[in-house]
Amino acid sequence: MATLKEILTRRPVAATIRLTVPSGGARPAPPVGPALGQYRLNLMAFCKDFNARTQKYKPDTPMSVTITAFKDNTFEFTVKSPSVTWYLKKAAGIESGSGRPGHVEASTVTLKHVYDIAKVKQSDPYCQYMSLESICKSIIGTANTMGIKVFGVGVNVGEANNRKCIDPLPAKPGTIRGDFAV
Repeated sequence: MATLKEILTRRPVAATIRLTVPSGGARPAPPVGPALGQYRLNLMAFCKDFNARTQKYKPDTPMSVTITAFKDNTFEFTVKSPSVTWYLKKAAGIESGSGRPGHVEASTVTLKHVYDIAKVKQSDPYCQYMSLESICKSIIGTANTMGIKVFGVGVNVGEANNRKCIDPLPAKPGTIRGDFAV
């Protein structure tokens, strides 16, 4: 429960703004300018701070940003890493997912790709307390809804990095599933 001091020092929130902005590409032009300008926020301060925070990413990587605008014309913002769908499309080398997921396969990715995406997403504020295994399961579910087949499903996620195959499904000797030889 909040203390009396915290309640009295809270700033009233004018709005919460959600945008998708390319990394290192925040400019006071649309879509950033009109979204922040209607709340009389300092556009140049946001652009400089956002570009400084996202300089470690490749240019034009779509970053999700949540801006909290206060009534005294100040703001705070949090930047999340790119969406799982963007990472999956890059890993699969496709522009869009399947039009009929479950029926038509758009592309394939390996469990190693899923593991790498999960390690990046684990740094997000909403995923930092989730286990790596649960993040991987969520990514596999997203891939299935996009029509992307994941090779190596059934492998223990902790052992996927070591390239060991513990697959519960029987396979013919000499066959390959993704990066894992059976």
